[in-house]
Amino acid sequence: MKNTLEAVFGERAGLAVQYHDMLATRGIEWGLIGPREADRLWARHILNSASIAPLVREGASVVDVGSGAGLPGIPLALARPDVKVCLLDSLLRRVNFLELAVDELGLAGQVTVVRARAEEHPQRYDVVVARAVAPLAKLVGWCEPMIGQSMVALKGDTAEEELDDAQPVLKKHGLTAEIRRMDDHLSSEATAIVLARS
Repeated sequence: MKNTLEAVFGERAGLAVQYHDMLATRGIEWGLIGPREADRLWARHILNSASIAPLVREGASVVDVGSGAGLPGIPLALARPDVKVCLLDSLLRRVNFLELAVDELGLAGQVTVVRARAEEHPQRYDVVVARAVAPLAKLVGWCEPMIGQSMVALKGDTAEEELDDAQPVLKKHGLTAEIRRMDDHLSSEATAIVLARS
C-alpha cells in the first residue's frame, strides 16, 4: 500500500493517510461517509477519486461539484499540487468539514471551499469534476456554464447508459463526450469516467 500511495501522491502520501483518517473518523461521525465504507475508503473513494488526475492538464483550475466529503477534489489536489481546486457544496455541514480538511491538510493555498449549488456559481473553470452527484444529463445541464474545457464525471457501471441518455443535452451545449477507463491502483477493475469536452 505504501508504494501505491507514493506512486499516486508522491511527497503528499502522508497527507493522503491523514485525509483517510479524517474520513474514517469525523467523516463517519458527521454523516458524510457511511460506517460500512470505512474498510473501503482507499479503494472505493480516495484512490478511485485520484484516478482522474491524468485527465487534468497542468496548472488547470478545477471545480469539484457537490464535493461532499471532498471526493474527488481533495485526492485530486493531493495528487496534483499544480492544480487549483474549488470544492463546491451547498450543505453547511459538508462545507464545515471541507474547510476543516483544507485547514488541517495545509491546502489553503491550493484549495478553496465555496458554499453554493452548481447553478448558483457561474464562475468558469478549466475542468469540472463530479462524483456521485446526479445523472449525467442533469449534471451537464447544471454545470455547463462552468465548463471552460472539460467535465470529468466518475460514473462506474452506469457510464454507458448515462452517456446515451445525456446525448441531447450534450449536443444542445456543444459538448462531445466519451468513456475513459482509468486505473484506480488497487482494484482489478478500471474506473469508468465520462469525459466531456467543449
